[in-house]
Amino acid sequence: MGIPLKWFRRRKSRSNAFIYAASNDGKSLMTTPSATDASTMPGHLAGLRERLVRGSAILLCSTGLVAATNLLYNIWIARRLGAAGFGNASALYTLLMLLSAITLSFQIVTSKFIARSSETPMRAQIYARMLRRAWQAGLVVAVLIAAGGTYLKSYFNLPALHDLWLLAIATGVYIPLGVRRGKMQGCYDFRGLAINVVVEVAVKLGGALLLLHFGMGVTGVMTAVMLSIVAAYLVGSPGPEYRAKPGLVKVAPFGEGVQALLYFIGQVILSNLDILLVKHFFAPPEAGIYAALALVGRVVFMLSWSVVSSMFPVSAATTSLTNRRVGRHLLYTALLLVSFVTSVFIAAVALVPEAVWTGVLGARFLLESPSAFSGLLTQYALMTGIYSIAVVIMMYEISRRIGTAAWVQLGASVLLTGAIWRFHSSLSQVILVQVFVMGGLLFAVTLPILRDEEEEKEAESAPPALHPLKRLRPVPEEEIIAEFLRSEFYHPEFDIYRRDFTNLVEHPDLNDPKENFVRRALLFRRRGRLWRELPPGMEWWEIEMTPNDLGRLRSFPRNDWRRFAGGGFYLTEMIGRIQAGLERGKPSRFLKKLVAIGTDLRASHVPDAVLLIGMEGQRPLTIIEGNHRMAAAMLTMPESAHRRFRFYCGLSPKMNLCCWHKTDLRSLTRYGRHTIRYMFRDFLAARTLRERRTEMEAP
Repeated sequence: MGIPLKWFRRRKSRSNAFIYAASNDGKSLMTTPSATDASTMPGHLAGLRERLVRGSAILLCSTGLVAATNLLYNIWIARRLGAAGFGNASALYTLLMLLSAITLSFQIVTSKFIARSSETPMRAQIYARMLRRAWQAGLVVAVLIAAGGTYLKSYFNLPALHDLWLLAIATGVYIPLGVRRGKMQGCYDFRGLAINVVVEVAVKLGGALLLLHFGMGVTGVMTAVMLSIVAAYLVGSPGPEYRAKPGLVKVAPFGEGVQALLYFIGQVILSNLDILLVKHFFAPPEAGIYAALALVGRVVFMLSWSVVSSMFPVSAATTSLTNRRVGRHLLYTALLLVSFVTSVFIAAVALVPEAVWTGVLGARFLLESPSAFSGLLTQYALMTGIYSIAVVIMMYEISRRIGTAAWVQLGASVLLTGAIWRFHSSLSQVILVQVFVMGGLLFAVTLPILRDEEEEKEAESAPPALHPLKRLRPVPEEEIIAEFLRSEFYHPEFDIYRRDFTNLVEHPDLNDPKENFVRRALLFRRRGRLWRELPPGMEWWEIEMTPNDLGRLRSFPRNDWRRFAGGGFYLTEMIGRIQAGLERGKPSRFLKKLVAIGTDLRASHVPDAVLLIGMEGQRPLTIIEGNHRMAAAMLTMPESAHRRFRFYCGLSPKMNLCCWHKTDLRSLTRYGRHTIRYMFRDFLAARTLRERRTEMEAP
């Protein structure tokens, strides 16, 4: 039986680029960032800040108008329909908001890549292709809603099936509307975007006033929503310069698109699922009360989103800047604006006299006293304010790279769903659960930003290396795998393979593809999880180590090494602690192992290859194979430790994605994804090696 090489062949790295284009002569044409390096353009940062603040001001004004109009609209709807009817209308609209994850994904991806392209023809091609994809997605979603209408009607206790059909039509148009708004956002047309949003809410209000006057109830509300989305789509039509043929651009939404979709799925769940769960667990009047709370409390999120909408394209267009401080300043400006907006709003809600809510909503609408409603609203506004600050950080990360924000938020949405499902004895408890989840989310997304700052300061304060690494020769990956496997082959995992494959390991033929495949499969039996975390496209070099380079070496961050690490796992720092442990007597098993290896080193009984990974021009180099041998050499022969081994170093600008080199939330999330993805490939590796042994043993 032949060996299926495809199982273990290293996958080619996917480009982070989302859009590729071909010119008429067949040459590849790619979008280029429109921003100029901040280091070569004086006042560039000030210009970016001005654009962010100006866009935020325009969108804040329109959002304030929209929020006020929505507030009056919903209060009027609540008074006309009553708590039960308002709860039904809110459930339908919340379903639309849940499905808006797709809309917002198209909007943010369109915005991101139009902002990165400076030429109108390329922007037109991006827009046309994205619009076609959006209409395809909208049609599919509309059909699914219509087909599942009976189940949705029963689950949410809705009065009429045709209301869900109206929702299906509205959603089918709402998804392409995201592309048109993304085009405005990416072109920094914040005024056009503001007008578009105002048109939507104006048509929704006018349509509801007219249709409710004729007694159409919830159906009239949903008809007005549908008409408002159609009107916004028509008003958002771009000029003739954007009428390009979509076939000129190939869009591959595997990286950026999936990330955006996952992010907005998490966002709409966090922002809207609580209403649906309250509608499910509580009686209609209480669900109506909670819908009113959400209506007022989410105004702060709408206002904060105005700042995010202006920050995102500005940040996305500056991803080529080598100075990360430019992007960081944009983030801090946005955080300052959002913190100010949320603080003012929460204070205003807390100080509103209780009689106002009675006059606005009506005494019969409130189940409890006005003071209870006011207290719940303040809690809800605080929760939304915490989430708004977290959203700024997450959207900044998405604008700069493919990061972990989407996965973190998606995890928080799952946690929130389970928590509300478990704790829902009162409306206050539902809000309190959300406060805890949002606080945890803010903490989780802030940690990487703080860690990046600390590492940047550490890198600036650390003394630079006296000279760059001295490279002796480039090394193919097959040779690295062979050296790695030779150092690992004594472990018990290889006992069953040692008889058949010892010669293949000890005397490798790097020009034999079958041998290379078997060595990779053998290595992956023990070190597959380690190897898969290395970033794609690494360059391997044999290097010459100097005494000064020893200060750059860090141990593999695991197990026994943690007891001797001072936070950075640098070997030169740990050696002193290890020596002190040996001098105290009664050494641990770990220390005894180092002493034994030191003895073997003098007798040349150990492998002589040490594997390192790092980033070009950066101080630390992490040892992924040879930690014990290197530490033992620095203990027993400090003067010649740098000459005792052959050193191989893998370099990549993306090495911080590897949890072995930099352990943080982003790299650990990547490790978790890989663990799940390759769960069965390790089984296939073992099966393939068994088949190979059987072939070799067959007469």
